[in-house]
Amino acid sequence: MRMTKADYLALAETRFEALCALARHADFYTFEKEFNQVWTGMGRQVLEQTVGPVPADKRKKTVSTAATARLK
Repeated sequence: MRMTKADYLALAETRFEALCALARHADFYTFEKEFNQVWTGMGRQVLEQTVGPVPADKRKKTVSTAATARLK
């Protein structure tokens, strides 16, 4: 599974309104906190689309086909 540029841009577009809405915060702490939530959520979606879904047991490590393909 490989994420294309179009996939990434579509995903970023869904988060654009949330990022623009951050300007309404008067204090930087709240701005930074919500910015982190939006960006982390987007990062997780990008990671899952690139590598695959996160397993239920986070301690269990599996071999990713996306990661191992680059090693060959």
